[in-house]
Amino acid sequence: MSLLEVQDVSVRFGGIVALDGLSFDIGAGQICGLIGPNGAGKTTMFNVVSRIYQPSAGKVIYQGRNLIDVPAHGIARLGIARTFQNLALFPTMSLLENVMVGAHSQGKVGFGRAVLRIGAHRENRQTRDFAGDLLQQLGLGPIMFRPAMGLPFGTLKRLEIARALAARPNFLLMDEPASGLTHGEVDELGDTIVKIRDQFDLTVLLVEHHMSMVMGISDKVVAMEFGRKIAEGTPTEVQADERVIAAYLGTTE
Repeated sequence: MSLLEVQDVSVRFGGIVALDGLSFDIGAGQICGLIGPNGAGKTTMFNVVSRIYQPSAGKVIYQGRNLIDVPAHGIARLGIARTFQNLALFPTMSLLENVMVGAHSQGKVGFGRAVLRIGAHRENRQTRDFAGDLLQQLGLGPIMFRPAMGLPFGTLKRLEIARALAARPNFLLMDEPASGLTHGEVDELGDTIVKIRDQFDLTVLLVEHHMSMVMGISDKVVAMEFGRKIAEGTPTEVQADERVIAAYLGTTE
């Protein structure tokens, strides 16, 4: 059963066509890798799903609902979270506080009751405990009270994943999570993505340039070029597709 269905999505910026009738689907529980050369439209598609961009045409159906009708601030409430290629962390806040911020969208106290501190203390304690558990599960427990500033890049990447998980998503969008990591850190990240998918019962859409990681952990791969889908299938099928090979390596013609 499909969790997400992208149906004939097009995005135009003036005279530039960023997406041109793109369609694909992601099954519940899958890790789907979205690949393509620079300028293929991967990030544009990502931003359509997370409601940063409004498409010119098409639908994005998530659990039977068209996300195009949902404002950006309503996405988290539907169980959708994302990480960012450029880290969007609070450097002077502790790791624990950064993760607690990620849980804010799922709070139930509300602004008025929070101001009056009606029920806020209990919710804050529950959020703190949950954030601490997430950091422990991602191997960051021993440093949870340290500020994010000055920590290794690989550690900060795991912190951003923990913060996304704090929103208790069903669907996690990961925007080039391996960017800037060493080879060893990339391998570790791949293992982490599979682990959290299984542990938190997630579906993952992964935009990534590290092909070895994408092909090693994805259940499904969608390859793009110039805003269009050129291949879709298992990693083995997509790697062997002549259009994908030509897009990445060029042809002798």
